[in-house]
Amino acid sequence: MVEEYKVKVENVTKEYDLFKTQSEKLRSFFSIKSQKQIPHFWSLMGISLTIKPGETMGLIGVNGSGKSTLSNIISGIIPQTTGQVDVKGDTSIVAIRAGLRNKLTGRENIRLKSLMQGMTNEQIDEMMPDIISFADIGDFVDQPVKSYSSGMRSRLGFAIAVHIDPDILIIDEALSVGDDTFYQKCVDKITDFKKQGKTIIFVSHSLKQIQMLCDRVAWINYGELKMVGPTDEVTEKYHEFVQWFKGLSKKEKKKFQAERKNIQKNFSIKKYQQEVTEEHQKVNPEDKSIPSKINKLFYGSVISEKMSLTNQILTWAVLIALIFFCLVNVSGYSIEHVLTNPQLLLNPSNTLHLP
Repeated sequence: MVEEYKVKVENVTKEYDLFKTQSEKLRSFFSIKSQKQIPHFWSLMGISLTIKPGETMGLIGVNGSGKSTLSNIISGIIPQTTGQVDVKGDTSIVAIRAGLRNKLTGRENIRLKSLMQGMTNEQIDEMMPDIISFADIGDFVDQPVKSYSSGMRSRLGFAIAVHIDPDILIIDEALSVGDDTFYQKCVDKITDFKKQGKTIIFVSHSLKQIQMLCDRVAWINYGELKMVGPTDEVTEKYHEFVQWFKGLSKKEKKKFQAERKNIQKNFSIKKYQQEVTEEHQKVNPEDKSIPSKINKLFYGSVISEKMSLTNQILTWAVLIALIFFCLVNVSGYSIEHVLTNPQLLLNPSNTLHLP
């Protein structure tokens, strides 16, 4: 029987290069090795997770564990480094700083985000009053978003997201700001979405909110999927971990966090891929194609953030050709003369020499 799901992530990782300068970032894009080794940080280290249709999945974990990274990958904001992400439907993410253009007004942001979701201007005009009423930010709707408080940004972002009627709603800490009245309005809307059978991914530090809204919970702990299961079971274990951490001394807390961060810095994708390959090989020992299948699973749907070898060669060829034609242009000689005698480039002439 084929497993039914709305969102499925398999062996997803996310690596960040810790650049210190823009030149290091540029060299990395062109795959030019710098003299200094660029340190790496793995925000996610092999996450595999399935979310069912109509399910509300909670994501919990301490700051920096990778919750927002995973939600951004699922929503398509950023690409994964390895692994497959299969999302069946349109997503809409609500986060304090996600998707709003600072220089545009609130009204202009409503139109822009709605157009990006495939809506027509007529549809947008029809629902515009409802969005503005739900956000309840008054005359600020016609002011640039850069002048908004974090609460106003969250109100507008949530109002837009729930009114464009997405298949999958991702809420990333958007209920952590704002007053009680708006909070209750959001909860009522989320509850209404649940009744409609919508799929919701809910990221929050509030265990009370998680317990009230979520069917299942995934606990991400410093880039690893620590636990996934029924809400009460996972939140209880997470609460025990938080209480244990709070009981540590200041020195012990720093040591624990440093150890976890060090694991994320030294994570080996090759070793992880080998482990996954060996696990699949044990299940199907006769299948000799397992290594190639796992390699495809890891990299088959990944968009590289660095320039490929073919593009590097093409870029250098274009650059060399551009420099050559510039030198020919200032040399005073024609291309035919220069090709016959390249030394003419070193001895430019004040007189134009035609072929």
